[in-house]
Amino acid sequence: MGQIQYILGYLKEFNLASILLRLFLSVVVGGIIGFERGRHGSAAGFRTQILVCVGAAMTSLCSLYASLSLGLPGDIFRISAQVISGIGFLGAGIILVRNNTTVAGLTTAAGMWVTATIGIALGYGFYEGALVGTVICVSTTTLLTKLERKTKQSIHFYAEIQSIENVQKALEELESILEKDMVLEVIPAKSGISGNVGINVTTTPRHSYESIRDSLLKTDGIRYVVKD
Repeated sequence: MGQIQYILGYLKEFNLASILLRLFLSVVVGGIIGFERGRHGSAAGFRTQILVCVGAAMTSLCSLYASLSLGLPGDIFRISAQVISGIGFLGAGIILVRNNTTVAGLTTAAGMWVTATIGIALGYGFYEGALVGTVICVSTTTLLTKLERKTKQSIHFYAEIQSIENVQKALEELESILEKDMVLEVIPAKSGISGNVGINVTTTPRHSYESIRDSLLKTDGIRYVVKD
């Protein structure tokens, strides 16, 4: 027990081993969060979340290095504080407004902000907080997403479009069927076929999935429609 406490205490100190561990953990944590978002076709996927987490951890490490190794005066949290506000500009590029009524990308932007704060925590050696934060973040975007879908009783389906030239026609057909009662997310094609485009669609139960599917399949360029 005493040896474990010694190792944990050593890793909380500012040394080469703890620096390498913190950067490695930031890659792992960013990868876990990014993998989950990437599965849903998020713009901020695997690589983006890793870079955000590692970058945030580096700001904490730089602050500690300036204070502990170089002995420079000043607030060691100042650089990290800029990450919290600066990540907002990156997140703003993910948030989209469709049809002047539907906002998409908020969860991804918020998740990227959380990834940055976890990276900061790792950089300062706050392993416990980073671990709990990662579990909460992943649980929120997986388990709670399923719960939210059940409580809202929404209809979710995926449509794959053959070639990008047919996307506009497919979107117009969706708008004519569902009007503005929908949330759209354009993602890479799940089939992996080059040139194809995928669309995740969420709408209310007042629309029958079967009728939506049959109408869409009559549209040129739509390869298939499957319920999510």
